[in-house]
Amino acid sequence: MDELVEFIARNLVTEPEAVYVRRVRRHNLSIYKLHVDPVDMGRVIGRQGRVAKAIRAVMHAAPIGSRRRLALDIQESV
Repeated sequence: MDELVEFIARNLVTEPEAVYVRRVRRHNLSIYKLHVDPVDMGRVIGRQGRVAKAIRAVMHAAPIGSRRRLALDIQESV
């Protein structure tokens, strides 16, 4: 799943080398923290969050197990 989110994000942004994903697990929740360059935040979020919603939809469609919940958190790289 990390690779999937990173692949999608790298193909959207202008600074692909600044993209990386970190996963945090809490009980049955997996939070994927997507870090992108501050210049590319608008590209990853999209108008009214449409691109972010689409990334989340792809994450939920990927077969990783039915009992695990997923979340996507988009952050700026430092």
